[in-house]
Amino acid sequence: MARDNNYLIQAGQAKKRFLTYDQEKLIAKFRLKFDTDYLYVNLLCKQYRIDRKTGDMEYRCGGSWLDGNSFEEVMTVLDLLCDSRDDRWISHRWKNMQSFGLQFHQNLLEEQRDPMAEYIDSHPERLHGACLALGGEALKGADISYAIEVFDGLRMAVQFWHGDEEFAPRLRYLWDENAGQYIRYETMYFAVNLLLRRLRENMGE
Repeated sequence: MARDNNYLIQAGQAKKRFLTYDQEKLIAKFRLKFDTDYLYVNLLCKQYRIDRKTGDMEYRCGGSWLDGNSFEEVMTVLDLLCDSRDDRWISHRWKNMQSFGLQFHQNLLEEQRDPMAEYIDSHPERLHGACLALGGEALKGADISYAIEVFDGLRMAVQFWHGDEEFAPRLRYLWDENAGQYIRYETMYFAVNLLLRRLRENMGE
């Protein structure tokens, strides 16, 4: 419960921070669609709208707007809007996500057992389908590898290796080398968690 409350507090703080920004400048900076009530952004192949008075978020599903205020959604969208540099640019060179962090972060993504990777090991065709459903572009460099746009041209690559008698199946994440111009390292974790949720949805897991 305390952890959930902390997430709510952080999401609330992110919304308050967003409301301090000049929204007209954000519209121009990201070429956003907008009306008097909302700003519209695309994140991982979904359209979101952000209430211009509260920072609350919804995403488009068919002809309806559904609640989009999960911790990962709020933190990823609003951090990208608020933290991206004006002079950001895409390098088209990949960098391991861990390399963006400090030394003590190096093992955070190195779990001994990854249930998601184990599931994909038995159902690789579902990962292919899920990545394609998110507009993914196939890459070389792993048993399965796709680049998926997160926001404003910034892409994340998800790589999968099958397990064998020595190694467990593995998932790895790469970002454009200039991702730090768009997003803070801590926020990359929120984006990865959101991507994994989208992949699970599209895999029917």
